[in-house]
Amino acid sequence: MGLYLLFVIGCLSGLVLFRRRFIPRGGEADPCSERLSVIIPARNEEKNLPFILESLLAQTFKPGEIIVVDDCSEDRTKEIAESYGVTVIENPTLPAGWTGKTWAVWNGFQHSSGDTIAFLDADIRLSPHALEALLKARAKSGGVISVVPFHHTEKFYERLALIPNILGVFAFTSLFEHKNPRKGLYGSCIITTRSDYEKINGHSSIRGELLDDLNLGARYREAEIDVTNFIGHDLVSFRMYPHGLKSELQGFGKGAVLSTSRLSIWTIILIALWFVGLIVSASAVFLWNTSWAYPLISGYLLYALHIYYLVRYVGHFGKITPLLHILSTLFFLVILLYSAYQVVFLGHVLWKGRAVEVGGHRDK
Repeated sequence: MGLYLLFVIGCLSGLVLFRRRFIPRGGEADPCSERLSVIIPARNEEKNLPFILESLLAQTFKPGEIIVVDDCSEDRTKEIAESYGVTVIENPTLPAGWTGKTWAVWNGFQHSSGDTIAFLDADIRLSPHALEALLKARAKSGGVISVVPFHHTEKFYERLALIPNILGVFAFTSLFEHKNPRKGLYGSCIITTRSDYEKINGHSSIRGELLDDLNLGARYREAEIDVTNFIGHDLVSFRMYPHGLKSELQGFGKGAVLSTSRLSIWTIILIALWFVGLIVSASAVFLWNTSWAYPLISGYLLYALHIYYLVRYVGHFGKITPLLHILSTLFFLVILLYSAYQVVFLGHVLWKGRAVEVGGHRDK
């Protein structure tokens, strides 16, 4: 009876955490009155740039300028960006005290002229009406907004991101984060007015922070500027790690441990309940021939159905992956161990060929 109760409480915790905060359609705001600058930091993004640039050029609302900041790439990032006729800036040498992304984004902003700024990662893909909807949503919400993109996957190893992605959506849609003074933004897609961004001194104010997006949101909250997060669903998507399992592990591992400290205690408790139930249910694979088999198998199937519901809004992971959620669960445990090893023993995390120190917060 105790196991059944654990699984029910776990799934109910997930339903409480998950809010279907879609980007609102329509609205009275007229984005045509705004000049929008799109800033894309890009380091070794030759494979991703064509997707985001083509989607930007196909928008119903045309941005005033598109700026790609080539962050010391070792591939054809610069050449590909230039072929689309956008503004390309070569990021200056990284100074002490900055991380690579914050330095690239800050330099892109320095070259921009828009009243509104969209910071987009190079792996983002937009539907034709996305920018128009985002500008209207920002005008309606006020302050700054960000979007957790819908995750498109193609290869098997990419689908191991199922559980990490669900947990990420929990963290950004939880109703307990609304009043969190440390409420973060999702860095892949951020829309802000120029005046609000300058008010907090932008990415310069978090120049050395590893968790730049989470800390940027906290800066807005400190300045009493509203922070609102949406899920991308059919408007904003990305393909996160097309370059292999190593990049996927490094990408999730760089903030898996540290980001937890930014959440509300109630969000942490509910995520813990959900994840504990998930892990216990996964033990059905190893204990199927014991007296615990029936409750464990029931719990495993209950979580599979629960994940089938969630995944419709989180990403495309294939029809069979939610049923094999044990694989993604084990992958997330590996991510946690890898992240803890980097933070505790190495004192830095690896990402895109750079080592970012956790204590001193600077790139090597």
